Amino acid sequence: DGESCVLKWLTRVTIMRVMWFAGGFHWISIKGRQAPPAEAPILTLGPHSSYFDAIPVTMTMASIVMKAESKDIPVWGTLIKYIRPVFVSRSDQDSRRKTVEEIKRRARSGGDWPQIMIFPEGTCTNRTCLITFKPGAFIPAVPVQPVVIRYPNKLVRLMTLYTDSHRRVFSVLFSFSQYLPIYSPSEEEKKNPALFAHNVRRLMAKALQVPVTDYSYEDCQLAMAEGQIRLPVDTCLLEFAKLVRSLGLKRVNSEKLLQDYGKRARKLQGQRLSLEDFSQFLELPVSDELRHMFALFDENEDHSMDVREFVIAFSVVCRPAKTLDTIRLAFQMFEAEEDGAITENELMCILRTALGVGELKVSRLFRAIDEEDSGKISFESFREFVDQHPDFAEQYLYSDNAGFGSSSPSHAANGFCADFSPREQKKLD
Repeated sequence: DGESCVLKWLTRVTIMRVMWFAGGFHWISIKGRQAPPAEAPILTLGPHSSYFDAIPVTMTMASIVMKAESKDIPVWGTLIKYIRPVFVSRSDQDSRRKTVEEIKRRARSGGDWPQIMIFPEGTCTNRTCLITFKPGAFIPAVPVQPVVIRYPNKLVRLMTLYTDSHRRVFSVLFSFSQYLPIYSPSEEEKKNPALFAHNVRRLMAKALQVPVTDYSYEDCQLAMAEGQIRLPVDTCLLEFAKLVRSLGLKRVNSEKLLQDYGKRARKLQGQRLSLEDFSQFLELPVSDELRHMFALFDENEDHSMDVREFVIAFSVVCRPAKTLDTIRLAFQMFEAEEDGAITENELMCILRTALGVGELKVSRLFRAIDEEDSGKISFESFREFVDQHPDFAEQYLYSDNAGFGSSSPSHAANGFCADFSPREQKKLD
């Protein structure tokens, strides 16, 4: 039956190679040797930048982690079963734990299962750096083989952009994959998946000759969220999000935590808090991370902050696509008890914090909402205005604030993460 298995494998690989040739990839160069499953049960690939990254998957027939819905796609669902993927169900709240357990079971099988191919970045980037690796590939604590992907032909990006606008670009494309030496974790790395992931990432970045950055999958999601307003390129909320994770504030019950923070912040009625007060509000000890977070909201540099601004920023980080929910929570904290309305300065503070910028002009937007010229607006009037003007941010915010651009680049529709600034990138030794 071994000959039958070999024949099936050759047939699959031939079909896949013909498919990529027809798609324009006439040359696929591979450097290095793919280790057998018994030596390296997991392959870690990067950077992940497009659907073309499926080339190594189809050429090696390694298993991948993918959403369960994919198996129901006509033709593709049948083909994908050949590589015996690890399916993840979005409807199953316990799916993440089950996926990790399945990866561990296969990785520790001694080569009985095909290799598992994982893109540890967890999202698509623009290939200019390697973002923080997610720990899933490193939790099994087994040797991994890093694989780096390059597209020397610049037309790969052009084809991606043109495909999005339904135009055809006929070109001979070139893909390059390199298998790096097997990386066996130390005893310390086996106990610390984050350290294991960090060291493998640095090795891959060195081979690619690109820097690494502390930004993560969650930061990409935040930068590219499709809400009523999008974050500008120079937003400080990405830095804030990193501090939220460092302090362990983003939890499973973030929604409940948000409502609690909102109620407590409203009772303070704008009272300025010191660092020690802020520490007590969050029920966290004073640390370097907390000092850094406090400084983000100490805009007057008088060693005080309005905790309502923290709650707004925290809401954006926890639910980036739910802009109106964040604005509603902000109105509840700022509105006057007698009429449930806010002033222009308060609207400026809310939107400035939600966007993570230092300055913001909102006068024209406020006047457009305040048709009666009362000097105040309610959340109901704001929501009604947004319903009537779904592009209000483009019309009243971006146009009124010089240099105010969206953090989501023109190619974001193809799944590319924002081009993070080198300010946060770490130089390789």
